[in-house]
Amino acid sequence: VQLVESGGGSVQAGESLTLSCKVSVHTGRRYCLGWFRQTPGNGREGVAIIEDDGTTAYGDAVKGRFTISQDVAKNTLYLQMNSLKPEDTAMYYCAAEVLYCSGGVSNTDFGYRGQGTQVTVSS
Repeated sequence: VQLVESGGGSVQAGESLTLSCKVSVHTGRRYCLGWFRQTPGNGREGVAIIEDDGTTAYGDAVKGRFTISQDVAKNTLYLQMNSLKPEDTAMYYCAAEVLYCSGGVSNTDFGYRGQGTQVTVSS
């Protein structure tokens, strides 16, 4: 399994950013895909997940502002982030878990993750 994120950067509060994750997984297996973020002081926080059947879930801090989606044909996972706030500043990781995300969006203990992409939001 390989996960490669891109799209991070520095933006002003209120702006938008889209993260992408190129996903390479074993053909024929089912996966739950997701995003979590991490800061030095606050540890990991679940951002969003999308189950194999398309069901999505979001962390309370991003609900209504972020949207997770995937383009199966392009093997790419996306995270559209709108109305960004300084508290969204973090390293964002794309992640995958075989079959389903046990524990929902709050469980950040995925079996696989990418190298991360930094998002910085200034006020």
